[in-house]
Amino acid sequence: MALRHAVLAALLDGELSGYQLTKVFDIGVANFWHAQPQQLYAELTRLEKDGLIAGREVVQETRPTKRLFQVTDAGLAELEEFTAAFAKPSFIRDDLLVKVQAADHVDTETLIDQLTERAAFARAKIDLFGKLLRKIRGDLAEEEFLRHGRPIGPYLTCLRGLALEEGNRDWCERAITVLRQREHTHARH
Repeated sequence: MALRHAVLAALLDGELSGYQLTKVFDIGVANFWHAQPQQLYAELTRLEKDGLIAGREVVQETRPTKRLFQVTDAGLAELEEFTAAFAKPSFIRDDLLVKVQAADHVDTETLIDQLTERAAFARAKIDLFGKLLRKIRGDLAEEEFLRHGRPIGPYLTCLRGLALEEGNRDWCERAITVLRQREHTHARH
């Protein structure tokens, strides 16, 4: 997957400025694709040059002129082609896992501190995803939304982000418990 596909997907629900796109990435897209704001602005330029998005200027009275972008038919065709291609499985690349792998040979308290921090980060993301899911589904119960609601794509990717962070939280908490128990066991021997 390329950043271009993530940007095109983010623009499917309507026109966005570059600034709005960075906010969409921070909240909804970041659970499956991370990009810095400067990368997003550069990608918008490339996508417009390639005819996959169209930009238009909007003059604002009290603020600078802004550009709004929307997906073109060519951009939608690009997404169709991308969607039809085989999706490679993802792999975890996480510095914290490398550190935990070395748990038998490094300072356990340092690992516990980092696991505690990661668990707190996961809890904050879980809260954010919960709020986003409630906002997307509005007054509908989740099962009703899943049957008939729109937009379903962002909702499903948000559910995946939620599950990922719940898994991260649970794993961190379990790893902390195991490391603490081992500290106490080894201290007695």
